[in-house]
This record gives sequence, C-alpha cells and structure tokens, in this order.
Amino acid sequence: MSRKPELRGRAARLARLFPGPTGSGQAARAPFVLLVVLLLGGGLIGLLVLNSAISEGSFKLTDLQKETKSLTDEQQGLQRDIDAYSAPEALVRRARELGMVPGGDPAFLDPDGTVKGVPSPASDAEQASWRMPLVLAPEVIDSATVPTPAAASTPTQTVVPAPEAVPSVVPPPTTPTPGR
Repeated sequence: MSRKPELRGRAARLARLFPGPTGSGQAARAPFVLLVVLLLGGGLIGLLVLNSAISEGSFKLTDLQKETKSLTDEQQGLQRDIDAYSAPEALVRRARELGMVPGGDPAFLDPDGTVKGVPSPASDAEQASWRMPLVLAPEVIDSATVPTPAAASTPTQTVVPAPEAVPSVVPPPTTPTPGR
C-alpha cells in the first residue's frame, strides 16, 4: 500500500539528478547520532572544566580574603601603636626622657614686624637639669660631661648649660607629622 507516487516532468528530472536513499535509512542516521554524542560529551567536558576553574577561583578568593583580614589586623595594630605614641601623655613622657621641659610664655610677631608679649624661660629648667637627656645636640656634647657606662653605677650630676633667652621668635619646624 505504501507506494511512492510517480513523479512527472520537472520533478522527475530533479529526482534523477539527486538519487534518494537506497537502503533502509540507517546509514544516514549514524553520522547524526555520532554528532549528537560528540556534542553532548564536549558539553559535559566543558562544564567540568568550567566548574574546576570556578572552584580554583573560589579557593584563591578565600586565600586572598584571609590575607586581607590578616593585613587589616596588622594595619589596625600599627595604627593603635601610632595613636599610643602620639597621645599627649606619651609625648610628654618621651619629651621628659629626652630632657625637654615645658616652654614659658611665647612672644608673637605682628604682620608689621612688632613683637607682642615677652618671652619667658622654661619654668621647669632647674628640675630637669639633674637628668641627662637621652639625645644631646652636638654643641652640647662638646661642652658637657657625659657619664661613661662604668661610671653610671654611681649617681653623678651633670649640668647642661641652658641656652640664653633670645628675644626673637623661632618658627616651628615644617616637617609633616608621620602617618598623616
């Protein structure tokens, strides 16, 4: 019953130029099935490679987050140290260790060059004169007696000459504050 209709005219000529399937159709399906299997296999392998790359990126991200946390903790610790060193009490203590004393009343210069106020010497100079500063200026080292480590076991009093009061005003240093 299933008979192919007979072609006539132009359709018959075209049918002769392009021969149809001669077998049961199995030969034409094999390349298609092979192509589908290769595409599916390639897709699965591609997904596996993509999943591995994402996992590797996730591990790197975790490591970088741990390193960032560690460096942030270190930075915060260093900032606490800076804050502790720049606290007013710490500055006063370190200044006393260096032999510094609080200054007296300052004098100010007006824009026209006149001096306002009378500078006074440091009020605590007598109390600090018994202690040798940790760091001495080069001109003081030549004129002062510096105790040696062997003589340090016996208390000695070293007198450092105080600088003479100068009526001019010395400008503050222009170095920036570290860490700011």
